[in-house]
Amino acid sequence: MAAQCVTKVELTISCTNLLDKDVGSKSDPLCVLLQNTSGQQWYEVDRTERVKNSLNPKFAKKFLVDYYFELVQKFKFGIYDIDNKTFDLGDDDFLGEFECTLGQIVSSRTLTKPLVLKNGRPAGRGSITITAEEVKDNRVVILEVEARKLDNKDFFGKSDPYLEFHKQTGDGNWVMVHRTEVIKNNLNPVWRPFKISLNSLCYSDMDKSIKVECYDYDSDGSHDLIGSFQTTMSKLKEASRSSPVEFECINEKKRQKKKNYKNSGIVSVKHCEIIVECTFLDYIMGGCQLNFTVGIDFTGSNGDPRSPDSLHYLSPNGVNEYLTAIWSVGMVIQDYDTDKMFPAFGFGAQIPPSFQVSHEFPINFNPSNPFCNGIQGIVDAYRACLPQVKLYGPTNFSPIINHVARFAAAATQQQTASQYFILLIITDGVITDLDQTRTAIVNASKLPMSIIIVGVGGADFDAMEFLDGDNGVLRSSSGEPAVRDIVQFVPFRKFQNSPKEALAQCVLAEVPQQVVNYFSTYKLQPPRNPAAK
Repeated sequence: MAAQCVTKVELTISCTNLLDKDVGSKSDPLCVLLQNTSGQQWYEVDRTERVKNSLNPKFAKKFLVDYYFELVQKFKFGIYDIDNKTFDLGDDDFLGEFECTLGQIVSSRTLTKPLVLKNGRPAGRGSITITAEEVKDNRVVILEVEARKLDNKDFFGKSDPYLEFHKQTGDGNWVMVHRTEVIKNNLNPVWRPFKISLNSLCYSDMDKSIKVECYDYDSDGSHDLIGSFQTTMSKLKEASRSSPVEFECINEKKRQKKKNYKNSGIVSVKHCEIIVECTFLDYIMGGCQLNFTVGIDFTGSNGDPRSPDSLHYLSPNGVNEYLTAIWSVGMVIQDYDTDKMFPAFGFGAQIPPSFQVSHEFPINFNPSNPFCNGIQGIVDAYRACLPQVKLYGPTNFSPIINHVARFAAAATQQQTASQYFILLIITDGVITDLDQTRTAIVNASKLPMSIIIVGVGGADFDAMEFLDGDNGVLRSSSGEPAVRDIVQFVPFRKFQNSPKEALAQCVLAEVPQQVVNYFSTYKLQPPRNPAAK
């Protein structure tokens, strides 16, 4: 599962050409931030200071909000002219408001929009500008460490050493932040280079103590301490290959027992480098587009769409599990795609005019332009397509995966992190071309794309769980491993009684990490580097 790491975003607000409600002077504006919980329920998150006598205020106080990619977070910015000391805004003049999602703000980075009155009409020429900035320290430390002449703790053979790095919390306790691999039977080990965030290692404080312990690994879990030392990032930073920073590994118990004790070996840091790693929001704010494609299963096992027990049956209010999944996931992703034109394909149906089986047909039946306008466009195309196709089979995923992979491969010609592709496949079940699909996923794992599979209906989805590499590395039919896990599978039935946001939360939670992993592996920078202010 993705680590639940909350990203903090700071919003800076300014306005121009506000309505003037004060006689003899100008308005004294304040901005209030409201967040939508559900329906028309809004609650106040925070408010800025009041700026006196200004129709073009730049508010000094910033809003700090938690950002979740997998949620649609609706915000409203209200501007009021404050002429009294009461906290309640009901007795203050309303100068206009603006409503949007946090996704829209971060994907624009700076958003300027007109203010509107409660009746939806323009608030004069008033406008609001919102600038988003991620609050972070994205520095990462790369360390290369080796040791020599470590004490031998084993009767048969030599010690099996590994290192543990610990940071000290505010209350003085030590917390382990990294463990190296074990090197078997070696008193002069060279560990693999590793990286760790500066915040994890020492709370980004160059002078905070870091404790390093060296252990001899025992398979029964009773690892023996060889020795330890303390250092700081300032000291480690001095290391270079020509001049390593060296520490004596001290075992206190041994030192107290032995008169002529020197040390239990030397740990040598031969390389220490601090680099800046891009975060998901660096890519999004830097101009990376998320391209969303939908693949819909039109195989016969779904049941006749005219029958109420079919998974494609449209209920009296016009929905089914396929449409619910498209809405849920699409509503989040659409904020990150500027043109909001989404290709949508069907597979496993006989299609007009010749009623040949197709595993990759545009649901708008326009092969030269398979794009639908917005999520609503996909929904409309799906409803129009249903009565025109004959549900058939088999259930082949590989053609549609390879289709999106061709676009993702073309995007790799660009030398920046400008495009990432997300394919949503909605299916009722058992996959027919498992070997070809495994190979297609392994090939796609080298490309800027992720695949989300939502299983609808009550089928056995074991094969899908197998494609989701959470339980081990997926391999192609020839044995080639996927270079990264790009598939996320969820059965829709898990969310049948949950709020509508829950499905998107679950399937999209891993996407930010998949985006970062891909672009950092290939050392691609955002088209516009947000770090360069």
